[in-house]
Order: sequence, then structure tokens, then C-alpha cells
Amino acid sequence: MSITGNRLQRLARSTAEELPGVSHGRPFTDKLDVYKVAGKVFLIVTDDPQDQIITVKAEPEHARSLRRRHESIMVGRYLNKKHWISLGEGRQITAELVKDLVAHSYELVAAPGVERLREDVFSPERVSLTPNRSPQECHSCGRRRRLRRPVLPVRGQHSGAACSVCRL
Repeated sequence: MSITGNRLQRLARSTAEELPGVSHGRPFTDKLDVYKVAGKVFLIVTDDPQDQIITVKAEPEHARSLRRRHESIMVGRYLNKKHWISLGEGRQITAELVKDLVAHSYELVAAPGVERLREDVFSPERVSLTPNRSPQECHSCGRRRRLRRPVLPVRGQHSGAACSVCRL
């Protein structure tokens, strides 16, 4: 059973709002409701009664397959045509398909940030689980002192650790 354009948009919005860490606003124009996770766009809902569509991110192969199977799925409007698709109302567009595509778009956008965080902070090469006992430069005052917590170096940046004097 197909869904109308209005229901398509309501369903996409409600699915996006249920996902953790999602924010939304209208940064480009009043007619584009943009949903983001970790500061990156994963869903655009077009608020135009004559053109009720949503735009989501998809893997290129999956996007091509969907466009071949559904005439109301087309290359993404507003964004990279290879990685984004737009959906309008159509015979084979179901509520389940909309929910799956919104959730998958969210995962595609959110996952790289989570993986980068894991690699940067929690990799064995980067984390010292024992406190560093040798004097190091305090982030706040610049003096060489023993720091109170282990240092987590992050690709050439300072650790942000402060000495006991500066922490007070």
C-alpha cells in the first residue's frame, strides 16, 4: 500500500526525531527542514505542498537499485547525486521503506564520527591507562609539572591536562 506525500513527510520526521542526538532546523531556506546528527545532514524534508519529498543519504549501489525498482525514487535533490536519493509519494513507497531509509541514512552519517572517536581516543596506541609520572607541560599555565590525570594525546594536539595548581 502506498502513502501520500504528507504522510511520507510526517513519517520521516517522526522517525528522525526518535533517533538519538538528532537536531533539526532550517539553515538553508524556510521550505527545507534539515535533520542532522553530529552536525551532519542525514534527512531533508521539503515543505512545499506541490513537491512533497524527502531526501536521504544512501550507499551508491543501494541508491541505484532503489531508483530502478521505484519510479518515485530519484537522484537526490540539493546534494551529491551519487550518495543521496529523494523520495516522493508513489505506488510502492511504504511506511516501512521510509522508516528504513531514514534510519539507514542516520547510520551512514553518524557511524563515521563514532568510529573516528573510537580510533582517536580509545585505541591502545593513544591511551595511557597509568598516570604519567614524569613532568609535562600544563595546558593552562605552560609550566612543567606533574599532571593529575593520564594524558590522552590526539594527533598533534595538546592533551588539555592541567596541573594541580591550575585545576583549582
